[in-house]
This record gives sequence, structure tokens and C-alpha cells, in this order.
Amino acid sequence: MIYLDNAATTFPKPECVYKAMDTFMREKCANPGRAGHRMSVEAEQTIEKARVAVAGFLGIKSPERMIFTYNATDALNMGIKGLLSEGDHVITSNLEHNSVSRPLKGLESRGVITVTWVTSSDDGFICVDDIKSAIRSNTKLIICTHASNVLGTIQPIREIGEVARERDVIFMVDAAQTIGVCDINIEEQYVDMLAFTGHKGPFGPPGSGGLYVGDRVELRAWREGGTGFEPESPSQPDSLPYKLESGTPNSVGIIGLKAGIEFCINEGVGKIRDHERKLTMRLISALETDDRFDIYGSLDGDRRVGIVSLNIKGLQPAEVGAILDNRFNIAVRPGLHCAPYVHREIGTFPDGMVRISPGYFNTMKEIEETISGLKEIAGSV
Repeated sequence: MIYLDNAATTFPKPECVYKAMDTFMREKCANPGRAGHRMSVEAEQTIEKARVAVAGFLGIKSPERMIFTYNATDALNMGIKGLLSEGDHVITSNLEHNSVSRPLKGLESRGVITVTWVTSSDDGFICVDDIKSAIRSNTKLIICTHASNVLGTIQPIREIGEVARERDVIFMVDAAQTIGVCDINIEEQYVDMLAFTGHKGPFGPPGSGGLYVGDRVELRAWREGGTGFEPESPSQPDSLPYKLESGTPNSVGIIGLKAGIEFCINEGVGKIRDHERKLTMRLISALETDDRFDIYGSLDGDRRVGIVSLNIKGLQPAEVGAILDNRFNIAVRPGLHCAPYVHREIGTFPDGMVRISPGYFNTMKEIEETISGLKEIAGSV
């Protein structure tokens, strides 16, 4: 199969990820920090090494502020619901994944918060001035995606972060589509909270992810329970990471995430991004002048990650996805991609688009086969 659904989850994983997880499961998979025996201590030490590795990768100076979660959705809910209180105002955009929009809509519908939804430009970018103009005296949080999971467009998070810092507003970034692909430094980009998943750009397994919690942020615990720290206390510990990491962690997933992050470091994020950019731009260049196709978002390869979303005129996205799968053995993602607001804005709701997302292990030959298959499908209309 030609796998072009890397925006959903990267596949395959580097061999080092499989090996690290297998070794940990066979040799160290005790409950970390929950017992004094050697195997438990080694498991805890291994996880803390992973915490340091991920923190360093993101420019986080205090590793204890790097919280392990089960995915980006978990991290986003932890940040949103742990921060916001009655009467707070939030600014977000129409580009957001349901992992952002649904928690906000839920709080808004219950009258807890108010939300301003900033509309992106026609080519898929948030305007910093629109963010600035939306700030009120009770604005507590600005939250946005780093790159749209529908259009692939990379947002100006540093500039938005600057505005948030100047106005003393917390800035949270959904980096699900950019970690491991784009350079991220939370200090230089003025990020107060950053949520990410492990199974995409970092080449980790499903069930892994993280949340950075900056020193300007105080969160209520998203879940409470056993932490392996202060077990005698009747209440949740206040210190990080224990405050936000109750329950037995996905230890083997964290180990796989660490191995994936180390793979990104060894290969070089720039090299990974350059490869994905070449594949992406080849797709765009082959189809952008063909009037049978509609391609969405900016066509500038420097301003997008490895996502090309398109439609073939006269065919439903689901039809195109099924034909690519059944006839050409090519895996893509048709539909709304859990981000309905941007589809409403650009007129592709409710059917959506066909999202093609090349990854680091795809080849130019596979892209050429995909282009051929798409043109054959378009020619059958």
C-alpha cells in the first residue's frame, strides 16, 4: 500500500521505535515509581529520561513542566478545562480541530465562558491584527493550531504569542501537525501551553503525547488519583508533573515517543520537513493547473506542512478516497477531518475534501503513482 495519511498518524515508524518499545516491555515494564524494587525504579528513571528528552526538543527549560498525556486531545482538554473559569473570554479560530472547538463550545453552551472565533484568510491563515482586536479585559486564553490539519497552513504563532504576552493573556498552541516537522521553541515563540500527540510527527505510538505548562499558568488537575508521590496526602499534589499525571502512565508509549523524538533529532527536523515539502509541492505542481481539481489553502510550500487537500470536480471526496484505496491501493483521508468550521468557511461542508499527507518514509515514485491515479479518476468523470 502507498500510505498517504500521515496527518492522521505516521506510518511506518522508525525501526528504533519498535525496538525500544519491545525491549522496555520485555525488560522494564513495571509500574514506575509505585514500588521500591529495582525494576520499578528503572522504569521511573527511563520515563524521566524521556521527559528530559522531549523537553529539550521543544526548548523547555524545566522538564517537570513537560506533562505526559495520552494524545493531543487529552492535553488540550487538560489545558482548556484546567485553566478557564466562569466569566473568562477565549479567542480561537475557525481552523481548529474538534479537540479545541468542542471543549470551548461545551463551556460556552453552559454559560461558563464566552468565545470569539476569528476567521482565517481565503488561503488559510490567521491574521494577528484580528487576534489583537478581539482581546477584551476578561480575555484569559488565546488558543490556535500551529498548522491546520485540513489546509496544512502554518500559522504565525510567534507573532500571536507576542501579542498575548504584551496583553498578559495565556497563549496555547495545538502542535499536533507540527511537532517533529517544524522547529518549535516555546521560549522564542512565547508559548504558555503547548499540546501535541506522539503518533504523528514524532513517530511515536498511539496513546502518547504531551502538554507543556509554562510558569505563567496554573491549572486545576484534569484527573486525580495515584501519583507515586505524597501518597499519604488526602488531596492531589501541587507540584508538577505529579499534579497532572495521575494513574499508571502509558510507559511503553512514552518510551516509543522518546525513541521517535531521538530519531527526529538524529535525522534533523529540517531534513524531514524538506523531504515532505518536496513531495507536497510535486503533488501541487502536477495538479494546480488542471481545472478538474480544486486545491485548497496556500500553494506556498514554505507556509504549509505536508498536507494537500483537494477535490475532483464531479465526484464526492468519499468516492475518490474509496477508488484510490480499492483500485490503486493508496490510503488517503476524505471527509471533514474533525474540523467542520473551516469546511463551512470555504464551502466544502458537509462532504469535505480528499486529504493527501505525505510523510518522511514516502518516496517520489509513490507520489508520481498517486498523481497518475488521481488524473485517471478525474478522467473518468
